[in-house]
Amino acid sequence: MAPSSQRHPTLFQSYGERSEQPNLTPLASYLLRLIHLKRTNLCVSADVNTTTELLQLAEEVGEHICVLKTHADIIDDFSDRTIRGLNEISRRKKFLIFEDRKFGDIGSTLQQQYTRGPLAIVKWASLVNAALFPGPAVITALAEAAQKAIAAHNTSVSTDISASPAASLVDSGRDDESVEGASDDDDDDDEDDDDDDDIGSDVAEASDLAEDRKGRKQSVVSVSTTISTKTEAISPQPALRPTLSRDSTQSSDAEEAEEVAAELAELGPPPFYRSLLLLAQMSSAGNLLTPDYTAQCVHHARRNRDFVMGFIAQQSLNKEAGDNFITMTPGVQLTQGGDAHGQQYNTPQKVIAEGGTDIIIVGRGVYGAPVSERKAAALKYRQAGWNAYQQRLRAGRQRR
Repeated sequence: MAPSSQRHPTLFQSYGERSEQPNLTPLASYLLRLIHLKRTNLCVSADVNTTTELLQLAEEVGEHICVLKTHADIIDDFSDRTIRGLNEISRRKKFLIFEDRKFGDIGSTLQQQYTRGPLAIVKWASLVNAALFPGPAVITALAEAAQKAIAAHNTSVSTDISASPAASLVDSGRDDESVEGASDDDDDDDEDDDDDDDIGSDVAEASDLAEDRKGRKQSVVSVSTTISTKTEAISPQPALRPTLSRDSTQSSDAEEAEEVAAELAELGPPPFYRSLLLLAQMSSAGNLLTPDYTAQCVHHARRNRDFVMGFIAQQSLNKEAGDNFITMTPGVQLTQGGDAHGQQYNTPQKVIAEGGTDIIIVGRGVYGAPVSERKAAALKYRQAGWNAYQQRLRAGRQRR
């Protein structure tokens, strides 16, 4: 445990208590509550190479994690199917998605990396991370891009194109099949086509298709465009239950499981909000992230609390009054050691109970297990991380 001069109140507060503190973003408050209610501080790193593997892993470990960390750029077939699958599983299993992009470029470039291209990360990942070495503008640039994405999300445009046989032709009693989406009646569509080039293209293609299929019934194409504006950009923070700050209840296991399920249902989905983790420390041997660099990360995080949720680091960096940053620590295994590529592994006990961090990130310890054993491996790490957290709380209360 850190020496007494470095003992920050967040080391001895429950996740639930911390979620009630001021100066938290809606997403940070949500994540702390999720951890508290679900009783897991485990993040699994999904370093796999196909959509099928990624979704299978998410399904297997989802009930045991609070965050799933992805590397979208190593997924060979990343597509909308990947995004839809991840979103569906994360909503059902209750965890956040963290894209480990490690942004580090000039502002205009990283904004495009964040919002555009085949990955379009801002649309599906609640959390991303960035290194500070290009300067603090990485924070403001990503925050600006996130706000624009939220604004775009709040105004949605949907277009429906449907076809039905023209009434006069239906009444004629002809037996030919109608062609869905086809029409020879260009005059009926002109006033809608003027509003949207893409819609006009779709209708033109449908008309051409009808020309090519003579002898079949004509159809009337109906084009409708709906523009909806949401009045609330961010989901409201759910009201706290009276039991939120308690560590345990006197209920039976079955009753407690039902209570947790009800509380998670009440918590609802995460707010449509985006937050940043600063890469403040690394677990690889010989890395160049110096103490001065780490101090600058903390300094600029404090100046951007409305967007910076916390850090990727090896220990808690909460030092000043008012600090309530969430620290996620990679390179965690059940035994200490290293690999041939410089990765240094620490245990949940080391990083949570002694270092004061909040979430353990486990990769090969889970995804590297045989497929039939991944769920059991995730449960083992979940229990180890939670036990280390409870040990830290007990130690803090004994010192009070």
